[in-house]
Amino acid sequence: MNRPDYLKLMGASAAVTAADITGFSLPFADGEKADRDRRMKWWREARFGMFIHWGLYAILAGEWKGRKTPRIGEWIMHDLQIPLDEYTALARQFNPVKYDAREWARVAKDAGVKYIVITSKRHDGFCLWDSRVGDYDIMTTPYKRDLLKPLAEECKKAGLRFCAYHSILDWRHPDYLPRRKWDTRPAGSASFDRYVNHLKARLKEIVTNYDPGVMWFDGEWEATWTHERGVDLYNYVRGINPDIIINNRVGTLHGQTGQTVSACV
Repeated sequence: MNRPDYLKLMGASAAVTAADITGFSLPFADGEKADRDRRMKWWREARFGMFIHWGLYAILAGEWKGRKTPRIGEWIMHDLQIPLDEYTALARQFNPVKYDAREWARVAKDAGVKYIVITSKRHDGFCLWDSRVGDYDIMTTPYKRDLLKPLAEECKKAGLRFCAYHSILDWRHPDYLPRRKWDTRPAGSASFDRYVNHLKARLKEIVTNYDPGVMWFDGEWEATWTHERGVDLYNYVRGINPDIIINNRVGTLHGQTGQTVSACV
């Protein structure tokens, strides 16, 4: 790979994974195990993928009002306790006019990547597609064009699997619980069950409209999320597309160091 292409990969916040380890699982009958092996075949053979984390936090590049986030930039809203209205206003600056999904897919394929996982929604609640569920998405920006659709299409043309990363956690949604201590909105009228219905509606859009090979979940460590909710969400998504692969972080597993280990099921 030449230097410009390498820099493009780095600029896309790429990461690689070859995870396929034992994790969150459901009891499988013999026929179901065979079906899982069939679904997992392409993933086990792919082994090399690219993760792209992209959202409003890219504008801040890890710094807000002279202060820097102590960890990765995606956590800046949380770590620096940015007021909701100020963070939401970043959408007016998000205008990725140089976005070239075809070039991203080409660079990935030339690097030997077999699949791309992009953040459909990170913890901050901002969505990269034109969602009919809620109004905090790409259509609120000057860009006003779906970012997921062209990448899904270019991945297909390039022989890559398009996959989506979606956070269960949502710092912005009014029904998400628990609230952060620095969030001044009253929580008395919030309903986590209502939030889960909202989450499912958005996932239905992604799975139906973009046909991701993997639905990669994150943000499952919150006290409001339970194993039972994880099983329910797993079954819901698989009910929309029986062939989809889902990582174990739809459940509530945590590694010994406090970091959740991801695998696919």
